[in-house]
Amino acid sequence: MMLAPFACHPEETRGRLHEERMSSFRSPFQRDRDRIIHSSAFRRLKHKTQVFVEHEGDYYRTRLTHSIEVAQVARTISGVLGLNTDLAEAIALAHDLGHTPFGHTGEDALAELMAPFGGFDHNAQAIRIVTRLERHYADFDGLNLTWEALEGIAKHNGPVVAGVGEVLPYALTEANAEWDLELHTFASAEAQVAAIADDIAYSHHDLHDGLRSGLFDEADLMALPVTGPAFAAVDALYPGLDKMRRRHEALRRVFGRMVEDVIAVARIRLDAAKPQSVHDIRGMDGTVIRFSKPLFQELKAIRSFLFTRMYRAPSVMVERARVTAVVRDLFPLFMAQPELLPEEWRDDVLAADTHQLLARIVADYVAGMTDRFALQEHARLFQSAPPVR
Repeated sequence: MMLAPFACHPEETRGRLHEERMSSFRSPFQRDRDRIIHSSAFRRLKHKTQVFVEHEGDYYRTRLTHSIEVAQVARTISGVLGLNTDLAEAIALAHDLGHTPFGHTGEDALAELMAPFGGFDHNAQAIRIVTRLERHYADFDGLNLTWEALEGIAKHNGPVVAGVGEVLPYALTEANAEWDLELHTFASAEAQVAAIADDIAYSHHDLHDGLRSGLFDEADLMALPVTGPAFAAVDALYPGLDKMRRRHEALRRVFGRMVEDVIAVARIRLDAAKPQSVHDIRGMDGTVIRFSKPLFQELKAIRSFLFTRMYRAPSVMVERARVTAVVRDLFPLFMAQPELLPEEWRDDVLAADTHQLLARIVADYVAGMTDRFALQEHARLFQSAPPVR
């Protein structure tokens, strides 16, 4: 496929921190993607959840299925716009590597515990994983990804700039000190695509999962923008369609509208700006990949609905409290008794000559746990576990 001039061209990559021979049959960005897929952190996403805890049902999304869906959306949008689909896919597959067990609930708990030690942020933790914590290669720690892949992971939410009185997450600070990721600029168009593909994927599948869980029903979605017209269109075309097919047909239209909107807006902005290089993309005064203002406002209404009816539903809040207690129990226990950490972590513990470094090691370990393993470890170490609903 012919790449646009503003795409990331593999032959122009800034390379890897640790120099390696080029592959004879894979581009640098294909190699990034493959290393991410084969990483231990990627496999663990199978048992890390989005909203519902892993044991609650086989049909709910996990971080792994979510990442695959994000990668599919990213490849589609990138291909249409003439961007590098391999790089967009690699960034999409890596974007959630740093997530804790129990989704954002686990992250909130760990961030609170790590507040005295530099905080915790899952995007920054993903960088820590791919630059330090994956330890399989003889010549380096991490995955030795290209600069472009690291940039995309680091800037998943846009430029990273500390505000007044703020400091950057330590994981980003350390990685950036070793190799300047130009955190103050916007990322490549491929990275921007991966970021908005994340928004599209979770907006779509959270509606699916919320319906399946019974936290709301189709009648609720009929009253919302975007989803309401989608159900109405399906009813007009297929009167009397059975419930599950009706649901799928409506939500695939919601999905399609989001993707088509992003592509249309990107084409308009690219035609207006006429960028001639990825450098031009990074230097723009905003993202080139975004939703239109009308759709963005409509999606805000849907997210507000999901926040109230799903993310903060009473049954979900009960589970949030239960798993928060698990993280709050495990972290101080490992801080007080680091000898309880697995043997492969002992060298790091022995080298930790400050309380802060020990806290970071414990955070790395706890953050890497799957939902299932965290619950099992809590039961083993405390001889009990909060009751499962």
